[in-house]
Amino acid sequence: MGNQHEILHAPHQELEAIQLEGLKKTVVNVYEKIPFYKESFDAAGFDPYAVETLDDLKKAPFVTKQDLRDAYPYGMLAVPLKDVKEIHMSSGTTGVATVGAYTDHDLKIWGDCFARGVEYGGGTEDDVMHVCYGYGLFTGGLGAHYGGLAAGCTTIPMSAGNTERQIRVLRTMGSSIICCTPSYAMHIADTAIEMGIDPKKEFNLKFGIHGAEPFSDNFRKDLEEKLGYKVLDVYGLTETMGPGVAIECAEQNGLHLAEDHFIAEIIDPVTGENLPDGEWGELVLTTVDREASPVVRYRTRDITRILPGQCACGRTHKRIDRLHGRTDDMLIIRGVNVFPSQIEDVMKTFPDVSSWYVIELTRKDNLDVVTLKAELNPDFDFDQISAIEKLQKDMQIAMKNALSVSIKVKLVEPKTVARSEGKAKRVIDLREGIK
Repeated sequence: MGNQHEILHAPHQELEAIQLEGLKKTVVNVYEKIPFYKESFDAAGFDPYAVETLDDLKKAPFVTKQDLRDAYPYGMLAVPLKDVKEIHMSSGTTGVATVGAYTDHDLKIWGDCFARGVEYGGGTEDDVMHVCYGYGLFTGGLGAHYGGLAAGCTTIPMSAGNTERQIRVLRTMGSSIICCTPSYAMHIADTAIEMGIDPKKEFNLKFGIHGAEPFSDNFRKDLEEKLGYKVLDVYGLTETMGPGVAIECAEQNGLHLAEDHFIAEIIDPVTGENLPDGEWGELVLTTVDREASPVVRYRTRDITRILPGQCACGRTHKRIDRLHGRTDDMLIIRGVNVFPSQIEDVMKTFPDVSSWYVIELTRKDNLDVVTLKAELNPDFDFDQISAIEKLQKDMQIAMKNALSVSIKVKLVEPKTVARSEGKAKRVIDLREGIK
């Protein structure tokens, strides 16, 4: 972890020099090795041999998820297949999967990047890391696993599922760091409490590294209260590496981007124009030292911003804000843009409502109707129909005031919203003919 510590505190000028050197090599490499890039660079009039500054990157064309799908399976490889040591894929639930390939060099970088999260949380080689992201083609499990090994932690490859066994291991094996989706961490906490176990007393957790789905600040507070630990957000995606592209430190004030391996831009998702630090837009990523699956100006569809200034922790790598949502899960309600996390933020200001919810989209009289179906806490008296109706009305008013749109609220009994061992499905589209 010693070299990690040095690069995390390097002067930003030094980081930019690393980025520029890597960028020059990467754009030439993809141009010469990957036909897609040669065609797209030529069509855009971008000369990869003429890159002199980081600003020159803006002249390169974007790459989209569809471009990567069209190249399935091996069209975006920059190395011979024999040099690829591991392959991961996106779920492919909305189309053909995207492929992420790794050389030995790429796998080492991945582990090192995730290991930074261990340092950020105050972890050391004396910690026990409990990994209950799913192992397999999904990058979560193995990404966290490699991070645990790189940080020198004792690493337990639990994978997802069998929640009671997860709880048993958390109670007995001294697990001090947990890695999983935030919704699964909440499910573990709720299940333990239902079993009569107090996680704050019977678990040994110091912090968790949670990602793969957006979660609100109020959800974080609820999770920290139940498990008695600190929640660190982690960001990554199959197309650029997996979890570890950026991770929060203990300040919980933005995710430090691994700037020695990635260049981040924020663009207007409509015009494609670059936006200054501090403004919300779509995150665009370029890898500067990836061998197997390099990407240049990949449009992630994730909405965030680059936070101005340096973090109070003293680390110099720029921070991206916690994800506002994705351009493809943004709800447009009567012309107003709303993200599920914003609805959740309002919902969590009501203490009688639990963390379990789903947003249903339906259509009535040619108008879209958005319904928040949220579970009440187990100790709520369900016989008090009038109290439930009042709470629903109060929540609807709060939604209208905070979001400037009308959202119907339906409060339901505990355990009626489906749990997930992987990514939580927060939005269900029930509109006929709309996908």
